[in-house]
Amino acid sequence: MNKLLTIIIVFALSLTETNAQEWQSVALSNSITHPQPMTGLVLWPEEAENRFDTYGQSIQLEFAYCLPCKVVTGCADDGTIQYNWTWFENILSDVASRGHQLIARFRYEYPSGTDVDGQKGTTAVPEYIKSRKDYHETYAKNPNNDGPTYYADWSCKELQRFTLQFYSDFAQQYANDPRLAFLEVGFGHWSEYHIYGTKLEFGINFPTKDFQKEFFLHMSNVMTQIPWLVSIDAADDEYSPILFDNELMALSFGLFDDSFMHKDHEIGSSDGYNEECWNAIGKLTRWQQGVCGGEISYYSAKDQKDFLNPSGMYGHTWEEQAAKYHITFMIANDAPRGSYGTAARFREASMASGYRMVVKQCLTNGSTTRLLVTNEGIAPLYRDAYFAIGDVRSTESLKGLIPGTEKWVEIAAPADATKLHIVSDCILEQQEIEFEANTEGISTGISQTSVSAETSAEPSYYNLAGQRLAKPQKGIVIQRQNEQSHYMTIK
Repeated sequence: MNKLLTIIIVFALSLTETNAQEWQSVALSNSITHPQPMTGLVLWPEEAENRFDTYGQSIQLEFAYCLPCKVVTGCADDGTIQYNWTWFENILSDVASRGHQLIARFRYEYPSGTDVDGQKGTTAVPEYIKSRKDYHETYAKNPNNDGPTYYADWSCKELQRFTLQFYSDFAQQYANDPRLAFLEVGFGHWSEYHIYGTKLEFGINFPTKDFQKEFFLHMSNVMTQIPWLVSIDAADDEYSPILFDNELMALSFGLFDDSFMHKDHEIGSSDGYNEECWNAIGKLTRWQQGVCGGEISYYSAKDQKDFLNPSGMYGHTWEEQAAKYHITFMIANDAPRGSYGTAARFREASMASGYRMVVKQCLTNGSTTRLLVTNEGIAPLYRDAYFAIGDVRSTESLKGLIPGTEKWVEIAAPADATKLHIVSDCILEQQEIEFEANTEGISTGISQTSVSAETSAEPSYYNLAGQRLAKPQKGIVIQRQNEQSHYMTIK
């Protein structure tokens, strides 16, 4: 027999044997019952603790300003920054004790803030820098009517070096800590990228644009595991170089808006500054890679208390605005003090944010399980999570699955609806990422009816990486007992 013909026959027989294990549809029924980890409305730790009995199950996240001076003890002669992380550890552990994760924002300036030393407006710059002869802070008595404020001295080279090194050390310390969800960064008042009411002086009370670029590129290099966000005010080219720098705009940072849903937020209502910032720095697609969040406005005393009104506030509902800006989280600390901010409404509003994983198909061949997964939320999941059967994880992460898209994930284990779940090393043990499913098929074992692994009303084809194919790749058509065809890729 011709040697080439022999090889072809052997290959065909082996392929037929491989396909003898028919893919079977598996029945799944599952529901999403609570806000998902790393999403939803957010309280500060004190409020979360005080209201835990009522609101503890309605939130997943807490927010805190954090102070570099509380964790830095000095600097060695060789330039090594010396730390005692106990202060920050206590915050993380306190928040985690309630089954929640922390959103942290380290800052230097806080008008009227007394949390550094009891005096109003003291910066959170580490003491070893403040004691240097080449370090000189400036002061404003009442900028923008926010009260006394001292400003970090950006002419000091050690402050610049420390700022970069601090985030390198922070990333090394906390990159894989499930107690920390997200990190917000920036400069100026509250690290919100402005010093309104004070004259802007680059290299004195605000970092130069050259240093800012160095900072953002550095963050992109070191903060590869922890999603990090910048204020939408960084779209203001008076303060920031980002908007007209293609290299910076290409970075995958997220955005936070600390006056979300205020009266003049939207274009068409007064100046629409906030929406203009979102559009400029977000380019309408930043949310696909960077987390979007913020804080409900304090422009009016009633904004936080009324934004959960199902009928809306200033002509817009929470659900509408959350979807428009692809919001993953939003600080709403004063909302429980309003008539609309009930625990039930918190839960409902939180579940209207972030991701929502749905299994559309579940197939098994007896040894392997394939799931067709879609995201029916309003934002991606920004950290790794995996479907698993028991202890066996899928090889494909759910991270980055854009709402309205779908992908196949494969688990090297037979289907078992009782053991199918989502696992993540980025959440707490007390937390659970849920999924929704309502698929038809066998509940256990293997039935006589087989289906294609890519069967749908309008046939779609995927590779095992979960990527949709424009048309079937070159392959061999295998005729099934039920007369359906299945394309098997030849690699």
